[in-house]
Amino acid sequence: MKRWRGFTLIEVLVALGVVALTLTAGLQATGALTRNAERQTDQWLAQMCAENVLTALRLQRQLPGTGDSEVVCEQVGRALRVRVSVSPTPNPNFRRVDATVLQGGGDDAVRLLTLSTIQGRY
Repeated sequence: MKRWRGFTLIEVLVALGVVALTLTAGLQATGALTRNAERQTDQWLAQMCAENVLTALRLQRQLPGTGDSEVVCEQVGRALRVRVSVSPTPNPNFRRVDATVLQGGGDDAVRLLTLSTIQGRY
């Protein structure tokens, strides 16, 4: 009598289940890495926008007026909004400047970054 060698149906199904689980875990890890890279890019672009706005205020060589304003900053084809808030300090020769970078528009805007500095009278 000849005996056939090979895998049973149960063994094949278990192997397919293990492969499916491994592929699912790999896809989730790849998705997480992609989201992390996009978030890091957004943070980097937001940092550049905020620093550019704060540098522009310093280059004016005058004490900025108090209040809020908004500037559109375009980096790498992405339009980011920079909300600039200038507030007084206890010393009248200095002002606190906050630059908050937002992505998106309206009420669903996402805050990416906030940079704060103190600007003095020249």
